[in-house]
Amino acid sequence: MKVGLYFGSFNPIHHGHLIIAQHMVQYTDLDQVWFVVSPQNPLKPSAGLLNEFHRLYFIQLSIEQSHHLKVTDIEFRLPRPSYTADTLAYLGERYPKHHFAVIMGSDSFENLPRWKNYQHILTNYPIYVYKRPGHEITSSYEGSRVEVLKAPLLEISATHIRNTIKEGKSIRYLVPDKVAEEIERNGYYKL
Repeated sequence: MKVGLYFGSFNPIHHGHLIIAQHMVQYTDLDQVWFVVSPQNPLKPSAGLLNEFHRLYFIQLSIEQSHHLKVTDIEFRLPRPSYTADTLAYLGERYPKHHFAVIMGSDSFENLPRWKNYQHILTNYPIYVYKRPGHEITSSYEGSRVEVLKAPLLEISATHIRNTIKEGKSIRYLVPDKVAEEIERNGYYKL
């Protein structure tokens, strides 16, 4: 099985994330997309990051009706901060019959040279890059398997959602209803 790994903080997951994942399943050769919840991204500050188990649960709520979208807590058991190269190595050992690919936005692709062992990732894994406004893909890495896709994008960010909550406004339609209900019920992101 060919699995696309969609790494992120998902703080919280929103419809934009889900649209990207569904697009990857429908318009590539991927059989499944796994959301890989990162407890701590080494390139982002951890302040304001909701507990990883809550973020994992939000994704479970969001994709419970999907057979092609999954979520994994694999990085919860790995040393922190999480590095994609380490996660890929671990998944390769744990699931030797699966073929893994990496899904990322063009903004992350720009930062690829800052990633641990990025050349190893480029050489050994297909990378599916979806275009994001303001982040043109100017690098082409010889010998790599990079596929650039134009996926439908929503101008939604997790930062905008968190700020909307802090302002006491509704996040309805920005996130799945069950996620909005869970956030409201528990008072997440209000501080």
